[in-house]
Amino acid sequence: MKQDKIILTGDRPTGRLHIGHYVGSLRRRVELQNSGLFDKIFIFEADGQALTDNIENPEKVRQNVIEVALDYLACGIDPTKSTIFIQSQIPELCELTFYFMDLVTVSRLQRNPTVKTEIQMRNFETSIPVGFFTYPISQAADITAFKATTVPVGEDQEPMLEQAREIVRRFNYIYGETLVEPNILLPENAACLRLPGTDGKAKMSKSLGNCIYLSDSADEVEKKVKSMYTDPNHIKVSDPGCIEGNTVFTYLDAFSRQEHFERYWPEYANLDELKAHYQRGGLGDMKVKKFLAAIMQEELTPIRERRKEFEKDIASVCEILRKGCEVARETAAQTLSEVRKAMKIDYFADSSFVDEQVKRFQNKEV
Repeated sequence: MKQDKIILTGDRPTGRLHIGHYVGSLRRRVELQNSGLFDKIFIFEADGQALTDNIENPEKVRQNVIEVALDYLACGIDPTKSTIFIQSQIPELCELTFYFMDLVTVSRLQRNPTVKTEIQMRNFETSIPVGFFTYPISQAADITAFKATTVPVGEDQEPMLEQAREIVRRFNYIYGETLVEPNILLPENAACLRLPGTDGKAKMSKSLGNCIYLSDSADEVEKKVKSMYTDPNHIKVSDPGCIEGNTVFTYLDAFSRQEHFERYWPEYANLDELKAHYQRGGLGDMKVKKFLAAIMQEELTPIRERRKEFEKDIASVCEILRKGCEVARETAAQTLSEVRKAMKIDYFADSSFVDEQVKRFQNKEV
């Protein structure tokens, strides 16, 4: 029987989504959704994972569930083609996580590079919440519950996918072929693997205040582009400039296309020509930033306008999420039923259990 091609991907609802999310995954999700190559697409808000380091501030997560849903819809996620749901509304995921915990050692979790990095970022070294520490196991439950064959993520999530694959292999080895092993799908554009913050820092982060949000106004986008980190040694226009580590050029790598030069800067045939001029000197940062701002406005304006339309009917957005949760729960429940059967803990769903026990104790009496 042909195996369905299924995508699962999602985000933590701790704030509005920014362009790092957009180039890293959202833009690709829309392309994949509209490609017709996949049988099912599940996109979820990982509010349970968000609570692992926001447990004392649940209101932050609660309010951002709708913000993230608006960003999804504004970017082109279509609820008639993709199922959008909220993690915490699918209790079957917790049960799967519980079983998977027996398949992973503490030392293996400690070796996970993504977990190490996240722990350091949150200053959890001396006091790690158990829920946060075990979130790779929770992710494996999310992925396998929907039998995802493809998980589009950034390269920083590769260790998480490998952890999920290990869990699948171990489960199937012990209990028989039940779970589907997922494959990672990385962004095709290298610049989109990890878009830096506007301040040049490696990670774009809400807490660092170095993001351009998908919902930012045109003025906010303009202001943030103008303040972007470039080459600190490029003091005079005549100075040769460096493009490595130059945030403006990293963003151009991620966003610019051939037609942008025709529209906004016909003096250059392509990005390579622009880079060459900057490197030999004679090109000011503000001119390059003006070009980038034009590209960003072209990309973000339709998203911003669609978002405003969806904001007019929040009740309908909530209904999209509610219906998505119903579909997701039905799917996860089916997988959980198969897992329970494989583990032989579906005691009363399997009538043979009672018969076996009756016979076993009858034989004892004999």
